[in-house]
Amino acid sequence: MDILNNLSAVAFLIFGYMTAWFVISLIKKRNDIADIAWGMGFILISAYNLYTNFDTRILLISLLVFIWGSRLAIHIYHRNKNKKEDFRYLQWRHDWGKYFYLRSYLQVYLLQGFFMWLIAFPLTIHSSGFNLLNLLGILVWVFGFYYESTADAQLAAFLKDPKNKGKIMDRGLWATSRHPNYFGEVTMWWGIWLLSFSNLDSFISIIGPLTITFLILKVSGVPLLEKKYQGNPLYEAYKKKTSIFIPRP
Repeated sequence: MDILNNLSAVAFLIFGYMTAWFVISLIKKRNDIADIAWGMGFILISAYNLYTNFDTRILLISLLVFIWGSRLAIHIYHRNKNKKEDFRYLQWRHDWGKYFYLRSYLQVYLLQGFFMWLIAFPLTIHSSGFNLLNLLGILVWVFGFYYESTADAQLAAFLKDPKNKGKIMDRGLWATSRHPNYFGEVTMWWGIWLLSFSNLDSFISIIGPLTITFLILKVSGVPLLEKKYQGNPLYEAYKKKTSIFIPRP
């Protein structure tokens, strides 16, 4: 019953949070602020769970989520600052026509809120105790955070250099994977799940990392970027020598 109560409370929290960001998007006239709201939403969820179920492990999970979520939100803010709306949202603005605002609310904010609720299962469903799996989870999270933050920093530096205009980033971690930042994010959520898991009663929280893995590999992450660069001769050459997701030499 406690698990159901926690899940319900978090669902209402996310509904209000994402609705507020939809209102902000109307004022700002750009939907890509949903990407900034993404990381901050998990910080809100972890803070709520820490407030209602305080213990050392939940505190540690909340700290890791805060580090990840705040870094991601700040990174996306600076990436989008003084630029046009992200190409994905611009395309939807064009495709949705007169239903743009309704579909934005339902398909951008509430749908992302639903996925946020699923991915946050390891934050919401947990039990007491500490074991070796939890320690492994910390190590997995650190590795994932390194991969995502380093890949983002390398790409940002690459894009800032005018000499690289029209080129494809294939250096550093981007020489090991075509999407090292996404690989890092998925890895971090598996780390969070391992850290939150203590017995079979909380095994259902595996829905969280499974959801983010599916979304990034099959829906909103890798497929959209692969489609964006499809037919680009430089990217086609890059594809032939570089793993699509899991890093390899």
